[in-house]
Amino acid sequence: MLINTDKQKINEVLTRGVEEVIDFNHLKERMEKGEMLRVKFGIDPTGPKIHLGRAVPLRKLRAFQDLGHQIVLIVGDFTARIGDPSDKLEKRPMLTKEDIEKNMKDYIVQLGKILDMGKVEVHYNSEFLSKLNLEEIAELAESFSVGQMLARRNFKDRFEKGEEISVREFLYPLMQGYDSLVVNTDLEIGGFDQLFNLKAGRIVQRHYGKPEQDILITKMIEGTDGRKMSTSWGNVINIIDEPNEIFGKLMSISDELIAKYLLLATDMPEGEIIDIGGKMEKGELNPRDAKMELAKRVVEIYYGNVEAESAKNNFIETFQKGGIPEDVKEAEAEIGANLNDVLLGEGLVSSKADFRRLIEGNAIEINDEKITDAQYKIKKDCLVRVGKYRFLKIKIK
Repeated sequence: MLINTDKQKINEVLTRGVEEVIDFNHLKERMEKGEMLRVKFGIDPTGPKIHLGRAVPLRKLRAFQDLGHQIVLIVGDFTARIGDPSDKLEKRPMLTKEDIEKNMKDYIVQLGKILDMGKVEVHYNSEFLSKLNLEEIAELAESFSVGQMLARRNFKDRFEKGEEISVREFLYPLMQGYDSLVVNTDLEIGGFDQLFNLKAGRIVQRHYGKPEQDILITKMIEGTDGRKMSTSWGNVINIIDEPNEIFGKLMSISDELIAKYLLLATDMPEGEIIDIGGKMEKGELNPRDAKMELAKRVVEIYYGNVEAESAKNNFIETFQKGGIPEDVKEAEAEIGANLNDVLLGEGLVSSKADFRRLIEGNAIEINDEKITDAQYKIKKDCLVRVGKYRFLKIKIK
């Protein structure tokens, strides 16, 4: 495969939506020389759906793939059981093998919406991590000191507060670093919350006398509530959500996030994004219209132009006129069924915590009445509205 060495394209890949590159000059030089790089990305199946936040580094991978580099995808079926402590303020529970298998079910299909999976080298890290014996784990552990681990921000904060830190949590960055060693990584890509784990790859490679990988850290994207996009917080926009749902969720983000979403979630040229931001600031462009363009472009990436146009028209014809969509999702339920269970089963909420958050925010209505009881039970046929743009018709069996 020919490697594209166009300097302008290389510069765009290394700067657009990028927080930091370690080592920028080294990486740029290798790319301009036409070296085929092994570009690693690890993804733990901690949830069944890939959201736009996770799609940011995946889209960066696609940019490297389009330049001719080899993408090496590590599916962390083993590390997911250990649990990534990144940005966690308390000990993360271990996932069961069954949880992981369920979450992994449709991963490759979803990844195929972004990457050319026919050209991706895929590894499940249980292939090599599960085979390490105690002697080999001890050797791997020699690459890090306790001081290095406690220098990690969330570990440091928890340690100073006297909160429990499991030795298991120390193993996670070691294992992610070992992934890089095994697959001979030249470059690893990840979000800013993964910085410590990405650096671990360099430390482990150096410990074993191998060349250190370069690192590219992508910017993080906020969720629909302005916090970090996280499945556990229910503020996500999933790439396999229905087109109308993606469109509606994007129309609900704050105006301050429009330019960032355009930069990280679309292919719109940066010059155009700057122009849109300037016009909104001067009052020459209604943020609603900018969101319309954003939502259409995102839906088009994952579903094509026809579905994107349809979602846009659906939004205009319903929500801007105060109506509801014609194709409202329907579900059946027994009398007395918990509303929480029905919405969770139909995918309108992502978790029980998400349901409680929506209830507390007066964001769930049944037949135009706000629901304030988290234990609400279905009594009759009804129309449920979740937030501004999610609807479900419930029919009693």
